[in-house]
Amino acid sequence: MRTTIKSIFELWGHGKSPEELYSSLRNYPVEKMALEFLPFEGKVNLKKPQHIFSILEDYGLDPNCIPENPHNIYFGRWIADGQRELIESYSVKKRHFIGNTSMDAGLSFIMANHGKVKENDIVFDPFVGTGGLLIASAHFGAYVYGTDIDYNTVHGLGKASRKNQKWRGPDENIRANLRQYGLEKYYLDVLVSDASKPSWRKGTYFDAVITDPPYGIRESTRRTGSQKEIPKGIEKCPESHVPVSLSYHLSDMFFDLLNFAAETLVLGGRLVYWLPVYTPEYTEEMVPWHPCLKLISNCEQKLSGRTSRRLITMEKVKGFENRDQYSHLLSDHFLPYQGHNSFREKYFSGVTKRIAKEEKSSQE
Repeated sequence: MRTTIKSIFELWGHGKSPEELYSSLRNYPVEKMALEFLPFEGKVNLKKPQHIFSILEDYGLDPNCIPENPHNIYFGRWIADGQRELIESYSVKKRHFIGNTSMDAGLSFIMANHGKVKENDIVFDPFVGTGGLLIASAHFGAYVYGTDIDYNTVHGLGKASRKNQKWRGPDENIRANLRQYGLEKYYLDVLVSDASKPSWRKGTYFDAVITDPPYGIRESTRRTGSQKEIPKGIEKCPESHVPVSLSYHLSDMFFDLLNFAAETLVLGGRLVYWLPVYTPEYTEEMVPWHPCLKLISNCEQKLSGRTSRRLITMEKVKGFENRDQYSHLLSDHFLPYQGHNSFREKYFSGVTKRIAKEEKSSQE
């Protein structure tokens, strides 16, 4: 992970105490050392060193429970630093055009890393919003494209999200954001479009589909259509699975997303997206499944005590066939995940209880 790695070291020795570390260093093969065995001889040049060595101490992951002595001690030769400075230089706070749900720069780069985005790739975001994920992909040399159902967001119109600014300016849009970072040449286009009804010809266009679908918390889940729209020729389709108008259930949204990725990704291309879950009811069986996509990773980011979202990464492993479109309806994963259609209600139920508890505590 280019933006999550602080530094890379060549490990020369490790132990749970200084004595164990010393013993480990004595056993390190001399032929692999850049210099002769410790202690080093000669002058130390702190301004222009040929080699940099570090001792790293591991005190665990809980900042509220730091032990007196480290769990492990490591010694090694510095190889290179990561690209964590990108998180600051691409900070949303400094960005020209933002919205209520603009993706944090660090998470945007992590998603681009999961998508294995590289130079000359074509990356698509079907819920593009203010384009934060496009910016991270363009930084790595990918050409970017997106759609969103919200006309005002796509065209940079309406009320501003910044404090002390009522309306968006004339040049607040996704293209202007890419221009801000010198990435405009990678901008293909963004369109107003409904993700539930992609307007693409059949074919494989994208190297990666990277997106953060709405969960109904700060942005509503919407789609266009009417109650009369019922798919024809669906066999063994549960009566409960009927595409709805206006509202867009999470289970429908994510299976539409998986179908779209299976149809339009090149073989080996990746789908990366966030999946919101109600933690007390979560099981791995609730992660949407598709016969053309293989699950690569499933990482958690906590949102509250009882809710979180999972960063899901999938890779296309087989060509899409028409019969694959509704195969998820027969999957064991389908019915369990339908329970998360009420994620919004469960999320706000927890928020309401927390506020009530805080108010009660303040009155005591």
